[in-house]
Amino acid sequence: MTPVPPDDDARFMREALRHAEAAARSGEVPVGAVAVRDGAVVAAGRNRVEELHSVSAHAEFEVIRQLESATGDWRMSDVTLYVTKEPCPMCAGMLVNCRVRRIVYGVPDPAGGGCGGALDITGCPTLLWHPEVVGGVLAEEARELLQNFFRSRRESPERGKKSFNQ
Repeated sequence: MTPVPPDDDARFMREALRHAEAAARSGEVPVGAVAVRDGAVVAAGRNRVEELHSVSAHAEFEVIRQLESATGDWRMSDVTLYVTKEPCPMCAGMLVNCRVRRIVYGVPDPAGGGCGGALDITGCPTLLWHPEVVGGVLAEEARELLQNFFRSRRESPERGKKSFNQ
């Protein structure tokens, strides 16, 4: 397998950003992801937590589920995952366990990221798999998308009508 050249990172991150924009249009936190194998996008997803009422409906899980279904295998050692925001610890753990070769993310998440932000699950020395992690690819575009989404939520007249218990 030929590794994806770093020059292509921006191209594939733009595709992930398109899925993040779709998430925002659906009222989801705008995070999108694509999986690349042999230089081609083989799966894509976006956050669907609210739509599916599932804490695990993060963009990364959507992509990995598609790949597992398509290949009949949980091992992803020939896959690069592009995601617009640093994966959370739950997603980082899943990506380590399915042996993703590379994780390329846009905006870092120092408060909640699992790839070196709040925690470094991907670099945990006691785990058997350590994907290459590249952060900051098109970070400004990803940050702007997230900031605009949360700004519009704060300014919405619907804000505060839904409690955590609903």
